Amino acid sequence: MTGSDPRLSLAERVTRADGVTPLNEASRIAITAGESPRVDRTVDRDGGLVAAAFAVGDAPVELFVDPSFRRAGLGRGLLDAVLDDGETRFWAHGDLPGAKHLAADTGLQAVRTLLVLSRDALVPLPEERPVEGVTLRTWRDEDAEALVAVNARAFASHPEQGAMDAADLQARMAQPWFDPGGLFIAERDGTVVGFHWTKREGDVGEVYVVGVDPSAQGLGLGKALTLRGLHHLVAAGATRIDLYVEGDNVPALATYEGLGFTESARDVMYARS
Repeated sequence: MTGSDPRLSLAERVTRADGVTPLNEASRIAITAGESPRVDRTVDRDGGLVAAAFAVGDAPVELFVDPSFRRAGLGRGLLDAVLDDGETRFWAHGDLPGAKHLAADTGLQAVRTLLVLSRDALVPLPEERPVEGVTLRTWRDEDAEALVAVNARAFASHPEQGAMDAADLQARMAQPWFDPGGLFIAERDGTVVGFHWTKREGDVGEVYVVGVDPSAQGLGLGKALTLRGLHHLVAAGATRIDLYVEGDNVPALATYEGLGFTESARDVMYARS
């Protein structure tokens, strides 16, 4: 449900037309929670919202136009206004032809690619193999502080995931899809050293986040956690499983491709140099 916020309603219309959402999860949570955005430009026509540019914190701008009002210069006008405001980074979810054209027309360059990989959940998975000295179990409420700390170390160079704090964790856990039975913790000598947070909405599962503490890398823990979550999603009824991975993360791509994932879509960040 989108509620009454016109930006979310517009995003739903765009999603139905394009087959890809123009807003990431963090933006949707921020809009629903009424957080103060850094960028919030809108265009109204015929008494309703038909175009929007939105960003919170230091996130790139997400810009989207109602399918019925495209090819009228609204997207270009909105982009020019946001560029004049000093914004330099923009997400193109799906990297659709219109976004590519708009980026090229305004001198923006692709600087980051986030791949969406998918696998048919009905294809058999490899069997799980234990990691010596490591126990995998499900989430406990007292794991919150340790999970945030491991996440920060595991994603220290990641601009979004690495910034997750306790409030962000609670906001994500407050989402309708959250299932504590689908959040797996890796523990060694009583210390949390990794986790796999899965997500399922309907028959689509997601490898939401897999994080391994740098102190536990090289043990095969990432693959073990991934397989634990994949088996869980299949048992829960998922027929397709998706995940997001940086396009230049060669080790992760090799792991996921070895588990039967293939590229199904991509998000591209464009920036002004």
